[in-house]
Parts: sequence; structure tokens; C-alpha cells
Amino acid sequence: MRIYGDKRSGNCYKIQLLLALTGQTCKWTHMDILRGDTRSPTFLEKAPAGKIPVLELDDGRILTESNAILNFLAAGTALVPTTPFEHAKMLEWQFFEQYSHEPNIAVARFIKLYLGLPAARREEYEAKHAAGYRALEVMEQQLSRTPYLLGEQFSLADISLFAYTHVADEGGFDLAPFPAIRYWLELITTQPGFVSMG
Repeated sequence: MRIYGDKRSGNCYKIQLLLALTGQTCKWTHMDILRGDTRSPTFLEKAPAGKIPVLELDDGRILTESNAILNFLAAGTALVPTTPFEHAKMLEWQFFEQYSHEPNIAVARFIKLYLGLPAARREEYEAKHAAGYRALEVMEQQLSRTPYLLGEQFSLADISLFAYTHVADEGGFDLAPFPAIRYWLELITTQPGFVSMG
């Protein structure tokens, strides 16, 4: 298998972390989005949306969208609940991550870390902060009741949301007011096989 991605990207790091936690191996092809690698004709043949990460299987089949790749690679492991309701709750958190969390926390991080916080995007950056803090408050509410997002079970929901939450400070977010999130971040770093971003 081969992953096309950027190791500083949270969406790509999700895949790296899952592979490490499950003992799977994958070849890696670095993609520089600022240089236009994801807009090349060769890449767009594989992934018409021009987004990373992309998983290419040994037989040439392609999967895109980070959480779809996670679900494929984690199938049959303890990271995926087996009861229909708990499985749906895991997906609920993954949809929350892609709809409410990542578009705000990851984009604020991109504007600050990748682009250097240009004045032209300051207003957008501040709007992303307001919405990003709302997403963190939702997580804090759950994690103040249970150690993981699904309760006692570490799952793909945690991997999906860990990726950008643990580097939220790089987007200007202050996690000091979120003690349950900070405890959860520490818990995840103690998982056997854990690897850092990069």
C-alpha cells in the first residue's frame, strides 16, 4: 500500500497514527500542496478532488478522505465498535470532526502555520477561532464524563479528533480552559505503538 500525503497534515497524520497503532506498514509519497503537487495531472488521475491523503492499494484501487481510509485500515480491529449503535456513535464523531472541527481548527492552523497569518485572511482566521472553540467545548463536555469519546473504549473517533486537536495551539487555540481534553490527549500518547506527527 502507498499513502500520498503531507506529514504535517492532521488528516494524513491520522493514517500514520493508525498504522503505527495497528502494526501495519505503508509506503509514503510526500505531497507539497503549496507547490501544487495535488494539482498535477498524474495525481488528479488518482484523486480527482485533488486532496490528500490518498491510499493506493497494491492492486491499484484508490481510497480518498481520511476517515474513509481509517475505517478501511481499521476494519476488524478493536478500534471499531461491533454493536450497531456504538459503531454509529463512532461515525457521528467522525462526521463531527470533518464538519465542525477540522474546517475550523485545521484551517486556522493552515492560515497561521503554512501561510504565516496574512492580513488578508485575519478576519477568516478569527471566525475559524470562534467556531473552533465551539467544537472544543462539545468535546470537553463529553470527555469530562468519559475518558474517550465513546466512553471507556479507545476508537477511531479518538484518532480522528486527536490529529488536529493535539496541534490546535499551532492554529492559535488555547487548550488551558479544557482540562478534560488535555487529559484525553495525554491518554492517547500512552497507547502502545503511538507515534508523533512528522
